[in-house]
Amino acid sequence: MSPVQKYAIGAGAAVLLSLIIFGTGWITLLVVLGVVGAPVVGYLMLDPSQRERLKRARRRGIGR
Repeated sequence: MSPVQKYAIGAGAAVLLSLIIFGTGWITLLVVLGVVGAPVVGYLMLDPSQRERLKRARRRGIGR
């Protein structure tokens, strides 16, 4: 993982924590649902053959 990706993940976690602590209930809930729901919806939009290819790539290790 590149240093830029590490900084982006850290910044995202900081923003999420600050929203949870200081944000209003509905805004925080929508942000958390968006962060969790986006990858799930993306996975469900794949064709069965694409899902199988993704499973094989995960087992084998992406980039190896």
